[in-house]
Amino acid sequence: MGVFARDLLEVASRFTRRADAPEQAGIFAGDNPATYNPGDPIRLWVIQVIIIIGMTQILALILGRIRQPRVIAEVIGGVILGPSIMGRIPNFTNTIFPPNSIPMINLTATIGLVLFLFIVGLEVDVNIIKKNAKASMIISAAGLVLPLGLGAAVAVPIYNEFISDTVNYGYFILFVAVAIGITAFPVLCRILTELKLLDTNVGVVTLAAGVGNDVVGWILLALTVALVNAGNGLTALWVLLTAVGFVLFMLYPVRWGFRWIARRSGSLENGHPTAMMMTLTLGLVFVSAFFTDIIGIHAIFGGFLAGLIIPKDNGFDIALVEKLEDLVSILFLPLYFALSGLRTNLGLLDTGLTWAYVILICVVAFFSKFIGCSVSARLCGFTYRESGAIGALMSCKGLVELIVLNVGLSAGILDTRVFSMFVLHALVLTFITTPLTILIYPARVRVHAGTVAPPLHRSPEEPSEKKGGAPDLFRTRFAVVLDKIEQLPSVMMLTQMLQPSPSAGDLSSTSSTVEGPPPYDPSRPYTPPTRISLDALRLIELTDRTSAVLKSQSADILLQTDPITSVIRTFGYLNRIIVSTALSVIGYDEFPAHVANHARTTSAQMVIVPWSTSSANNTESSGETSPSPSSPSPAVTLNPFEGLFGTKSSGRERSSPAVVHTQFIRKIFSGVPTDVALFVDRGLPPTLGLQTGQHIFFPFLGGPDDRLALTFVVQLCMNPGITATVVRYTKTEHNDLSPMNSIEEVKAQQLLHNTIASFHNTVFPDTVYGVRDTQTRLASDTADNILWERFTHSEDHDLADAINRITFLQESTSNLISSALASSLTTMSEQTQRHSKVTLVVGRSRRMAVESLGAELRALFSERNVTIDSELSKTLGDMGTAFAVEHTSTSLLVLQAS
Repeated sequence: MGVFARDLLEVASRFTRRADAPEQAGIFAGDNPATYNPGDPIRLWVIQVIIIIGMTQILALILGRIRQPRVIAEVIGGVILGPSIMGRIPNFTNTIFPPNSIPMINLTATIGLVLFLFIVGLEVDVNIIKKNAKASMIISAAGLVLPLGLGAAVAVPIYNEFISDTVNYGYFILFVAVAIGITAFPVLCRILTELKLLDTNVGVVTLAAGVGNDVVGWILLALTVALVNAGNGLTALWVLLTAVGFVLFMLYPVRWGFRWIARRSGSLENGHPTAMMMTLTLGLVFVSAFFTDIIGIHAIFGGFLAGLIIPKDNGFDIALVEKLEDLVSILFLPLYFALSGLRTNLGLLDTGLTWAYVILICVVAFFSKFIGCSVSARLCGFTYRESGAIGALMSCKGLVELIVLNVGLSAGILDTRVFSMFVLHALVLTFITTPLTILIYPARVRVHAGTVAPPLHRSPEEPSEKKGGAPDLFRTRFAVVLDKIEQLPSVMMLTQMLQPSPSAGDLSSTSSTVEGPPPYDPSRPYTPPTRISLDALRLIELTDRTSAVLKSQSADILLQTDPITSVIRTFGYLNRIIVSTALSVIGYDEFPAHVANHARTTSAQMVIVPWSTSSANNTESSGETSPSPSSPSPAVTLNPFEGLFGTKSSGRERSSPAVVHTQFIRKIFSGVPTDVALFVDRGLPPTLGLQTGQHIFFPFLGGPDDRLALTFVVQLCMNPGITATVVRYTKTEHNDLSPMNSIEEVKAQQLLHNTIASFHNTVFPDTVYGVRDTQTRLASDTADNILWERFTHSEDHDLADAINRITFLQESTSNLISSALASSLTTMSEQTQRHSKVTLVVGRSRRMAVESLGAELRALFSERNVTIDSELSKTLGDMGTAFAVEHTSTSLLVLQAS
């Protein structure tokens, strides 16, 4: 730097410096926030936290794509920030992580670790061991005895080569044996959940064996720490006896007292802890941690023990975890494992002998677990692949291993070099667990232990199919997908619409003047008046949170307590509908495949996917009045597809929050091997008291989807409270036809064939389109005519009442969408005067569609300055898109045939 520059900086510093500025002036007084101040350490601590969390999040995003657990990112982030990499930058460590600031990080990390071990204790479920006692105990014992023995053997040369003589020989051997023998139960849970193994025989037994291994490992570690901290054998005996007495005190009188208080406060019955219970719980955790720390055992054991005594009734433990897990996992745990990385110095592994011992530790730690657990699993009757998967999973290290190593470093049993060796071995074994398990035990060979769905209880005298009429076309077994409580009203609405009127024999003598189900008479056997059954699939998204893991482990309990499944079961009971429920906790990406599998398992004839919204509420929140049906104003009235269309003149880009869900819907349309109905429910109108019925408008264009929709409309009209208007549209050509039309048709046919050919190579597969050649089209037209004649000229007495409530019209037009919109507006205007709620029904018509309406749709909304996102038409079809945009306050039912 030149003289002038130095002088200029000096003058500037004099102008900005105030000689008598108080200390509170901070940076304005020239204070450096990165300077550690023992009296006010918050500034540097915040800087450290931001750097650690930022590094952890970046690495977690990268490593998460190769399905690695989060602990890998946390430890690697600490290693990068430590002396191994960034510590080599001059003054980086002294500036960001000065030695005198480490105790502050250590205190914060220890608090978080105590809370984390409390959550780990909540995860431990002894009932899992009881359910699989024999196999889990054998595998757990074999997974402890062999690793403990080989760990003690490998500890001898390590001690002779690297450890000072001042460290007790026996303590070191015991510690290394525990470090190699222990299994990281928390990481094991997350790997089983990520690989969708929790409901397999391998997952159930591995989880049970991991629980037993984890508990025994913690006992051995507590014994090791007690022996190290005690000065002599008599002191160690007092420590152990006190620890045993404290454990018994916590497991019996404290647990009973906690349960009694939780029940008296109502927290246990409600499944949600009150503020008083949260205060009591946190106090219990830290008092327990304080006691175990002062008797010579690490504070983390107190937190773990407090987690073991928490009752698990009604999801009380899950509610506790939900209140704590974000703060612990996002803030505290990264600090602890970053601290482990800061203590790790890979630069000390600078000789071939050191690396040879690292490899030896990895080989012994892995194969001792793998061989012991896999051989014992094979003896218990598991296949070779299942046994290999159990062995690979039980060799996982991760969180618990690192905690053990940090305890050993703090106790002086390990030095920095050996600590770094064992940290590296923990990272390697944790890293290979997931890919090795996938290689040994792929999804195609997995055997599931059973589903959480209870058996479907059907009436012993369920009505048989009627003979000789059209009811053989009607759908009676429905599967409905539920992942949000807001979907319940739409499911109830559609299910109620499917209910025909009860027969005269099912009504009491007074029921002729009273609508609804007859009074309950236990002396009279009841035959359900309807053949409809409903299989409700409740989907809960599985995330990397501990509460989600707990939910996945207790899915059978959640099935009974979940409010959504409880409401749908009660609705079925009150309306005499056969309802069965199933619940799954899986990743969001797995939802469509799981729905398809559920449809096959339950032999569902139609899958109903509700998509609910309340136009009235959304409109009120926008502060504007509700638009009329004839004025499309997507910028004013929000709907499920808000963000997928907007006005060109707005001059601003709209976000697309519905894109992810539309892709979920499209995957269901393309993957489910049965009929699919997407019900876009716009909610009930504010003038509900004036509603006297429901009316359906359906434009029939032809094709398999429209034939399904026509049949479904007739089935809905079996309900005496529903009427319908069905208009069959026939396409007429313009008068000014040109040869270009046939050329464009040829191009469209070629594009269609290319789409079918490349279907299996697409990244996002859509519904397979049928080949629209002349023969197929003639066959489709014939099927359309037969079905139309069957319903419009039917002499079937079973359908007479339903058909009498349907108005059948025919219309020829050159513009199908415009004509359908105009007819729907006329129908809606008429039904509004009659105080009827209108529902629009369309066929998705993306499979063997009679006419391609894409160009007509684009031209229509181009005239109205409305831009349509391609996701909308891919999801609803062209006619469905037109109705969704035009009628933003009317419910829409989109059907696709299997």
